[in-house]
Amino acid sequence: MFDRIREDIQTVFAKDPAARTVWEVLCCYPGLHAIWLYRVAHWLWKRRLFFLARFLSHVNRWLTGIEIHPGARIGRRFFIDHGMGVVIGETAEIGDDVLMYQGVVLGGTSLEKKKRHPTIGNHVVIGTGATVLGPITVGDGARIGAGSVVIKPVPPGATVVGVPAHVAGPKQATETDLEHARLPDPVLRSVSEALERLSRLEERVRDIERGRPAVAPAGPVDEACIREALREVIEPEIGINIVDLGMVRGITLNGRGVEVRLALPCPECSYTGSIVEQVRRKVRSVTNGEAVEIIIADEPWSWRDAMPYFEVGEGI
Repeated sequence: MFDRIREDIQTVFAKDPAARTVWEVLCCYPGLHAIWLYRVAHWLWKRRLFFLARFLSHVNRWLTGIEIHPGARIGRRFFIDHGMGVVIGETAEIGDDVLMYQGVVLGGTSLEKKKRHPTIGNHVVIGTGATVLGPITVGDGARIGAGSVVIKPVPPGATVVGVPAHVAGPKQATETDLEHARLPDPVLRSVSEALERLSRLEERVRDIERGRPAVAPAGPVDEACIREALREVIEPEIGINIVDLGMVRGITLNGRGVEVRLALPCPECSYTGSIVEQVRRKVRSVTNGEAVEIIIADEPWSWRDAMPYFEVGEGI
């Protein structure tokens, strides 16, 4: 028993950088207290002392804000960080080395007395406010983003985000496990790819139209013409064209081609390359294939750049 308690304390130090002393861990970690009370309640449950087990579980909830049904099965080195609002149902199963944050729900989706709660594999991280519903399996090493609602099985090693949750890719590197801002967005990725395909189709249509004799020769191309063409490039996360968003910081025409300076809302996001490529194709389509150079501005984009768009009421 003492070896298990020592292991629990070491788990807190391993998974929470805020932990400083053993006394602090023993006295100030409700997630640890909840696990210890759960084990007593689970011992009573297995011996068919159902009322005592449920009553102790209720006391556990009152003391810690964490509700763990005594019938649930939990592995070793399980850690609940902060813990308030966590709910773990009767038939839930949790593997070893699982990290869970506050507000997580492992809920059921059936009124029948059968397996109706999730099975969580080993080395899984479940972010704040995530909900996992039904008798589904979350594979070993999976990551569930904060606020996600998981209703389908999660493959081992996958990262899922969103409502309902979608597989966004393989799990991130260890140092970014908890940086939810870096988790990929599968919906945004799909939108970005659709916009890029639309841009390619528009370019092909323009090429076909230029080849028709009935098309009048294009007039001289200037900055205003290019800027108007760039209004067709949509920033997928915000849903507004890059000109009205103030992302186009400058357009320069010289003898060597066209230079476009962009300020990006999220330079490190995966869809940034798609935006840059769309801008390059759009400029080439209106300049009859001139060379295009895209320069990412040093100054960051901010919502102040888009205020003129909202002030005239177009975005409302």
